[in-house]
Amino acid sequence: MARKLTARLFSFLLALCLGKGGAAGTEELVTGEVEGNVTLTCRNVSEQAVKVEWFHGEPGAIPILFSSDGSLPSDTRFSLIHNSALHISGLRPQDEGNYTCKEVLNKTDHMHRIQLFVASGPDRVTVNISPAVALPNGTLYAWRQGTLNFTCTSESRPIPTTKWDFSQRSPEQEPFTDVNSSLSYFVLYNLSPSYQGNYSCSATNPLSGRRETVTRELLIYYPPPSLPRCWAQTFAGDSEGVQLFCSWTGGYPPPMLQWTHLGKLSWDMNTTGTADTSVVALNSSHLLYGREFVCQGRHLLKQSSEACTVLLEAPWLMSDPMRSCFAGGAAMMTCQSTAGNPPAKITWLRNTSWTQTEIRSGGRFLVSQKGNVSTLVIQNCSDSTDSGYYLCKVENPLGLKEAYVYLSVIEPVNVGGIVGAIVVLLLLGVLILSGVLLYAGPRLCPKGNMLRNRDTSDILMLMDSEEEDVMMETAEEPPSHQGAVLANGCSPKPTKSSCAEVPSEISLEETNREGGPKP
Repeated sequence: MARKLTARLFSFLLALCLGKGGAAGTEELVTGEVEGNVTLTCRNVSEQAVKVEWFHGEPGAIPILFSSDGSLPSDTRFSLIHNSALHISGLRPQDEGNYTCKEVLNKTDHMHRIQLFVASGPDRVTVNISPAVALPNGTLYAWRQGTLNFTCTSESRPIPTTKWDFSQRSPEQEPFTDVNSSLSYFVLYNLSPSYQGNYSCSATNPLSGRRETVTRELLIYYPPPSLPRCWAQTFAGDSEGVQLFCSWTGGYPPPMLQWTHLGKLSWDMNTTGTADTSVVALNSSHLLYGREFVCQGRHLLKQSSEACTVLLEAPWLMSDPMRSCFAGGAAMMTCQSTAGNPPAKITWLRNTSWTQTEIRSGGRFLVSQKGNVSTLVIQNCSDSTDSGYYLCKVENPLGLKEAYVYLSVIEPVNVGGIVGAIVVLLLLGVLILSGVLLYAGPRLCPKGNMLRNRDTSDILMLMDSEEEDVMMETAEEPPSHQGAVLANGCSPKPTKSSCAEVPSEISLEETNREGGPKP
């Protein structure tokens, strides 16, 4: 009811603005739609009325439109109901205007004025979103970070109210434009996935309240930001089977993924997966060492395809052949899988008495793995229970590699006693060396002089017997010549132990040189 009153008030104000205000005495506003029907009631008609006349305008200015006395109108669309109400069918825009009913009662004219508004539409509501591409089902899609122009047009009399609503897979709509115009236009910049949803344009006739709505679903497309990724895993239900994964995430709509380079294997492989991931299951008969599998990915917004590969290979390992620990301490052994696709499983085994038992975390043993490196830690090492060979095994469906690690447990020694003995020996050595230096130190210099005198006494002068007399004479010369004599190695006063014995030695030497005694 409130809407109808508002519509009537708006119609009246609109009529005044258009210069079609009702004549003096207008008492009622009536709205009808084109091609519709409307009944104009002549209010307060007395039962004693002789006749009722209807005019399309003011009485006297125009001829009678219809009369209850049986005068037929020129338009068959007009008729009287209960000899008083004017019924119009198949309304036309030209039927709009002022209508007056005149009651003839004992020569007294009573008039009731009605203003009729004829509304049309809204019709042919058109929504245009560009630049966007239409899918076969009518859904539109645009590119992320692009720009879109939204236009909504309609035909209505009078001018309709146009409103846009937006919803994202929910019954609630978000209005964001509301204009009084037959044309509504707005622009969205830098499109993002949050703009994806249903866009509805509603055009409402302000007189009749009739509404027409057109909805368009808009999708925002964008390619994956990175390249496809391929990897292999050991099949969970079959230790000898392999699953090949091809994933290309982050794009909308999801890409098309296809495995290639499969040869005859493509006929008997089971391919599953989700929208952006393809999974191929291979049994042991398909596993060939060094075989390469290729996954091709195509997206609607990319002109060329992208690919990733999976290369199957057997594992290799690397470990330390020997490890040691102190009794009561902790021993740590590592084993690294350096190759293998799918990734190899690493296990530790204890090799005792020709039996192998897998080691699991618990008690004194801790087994952990980070990436392709497995670590075995043994707490509180014991020589009787822990020393010996341990086996590291890396295995995938294409191969198996093993390596032995020998653990030796070292019994602890009395480190404090050894250090004390070394310190005592060092102190004894220092004391002995100090005593030797103190005892032999003062006599080192005299002994050196004696050696030097012994060396000088060994110098002999070889002379002839004739020179002996010269030497004797020289001994009697003044002291100024003693220095020269001393230079020859003899003292100023010859003794038997020095120069007196020289002539006999010289004679013997000369006798031997000349072959006989000298005359």
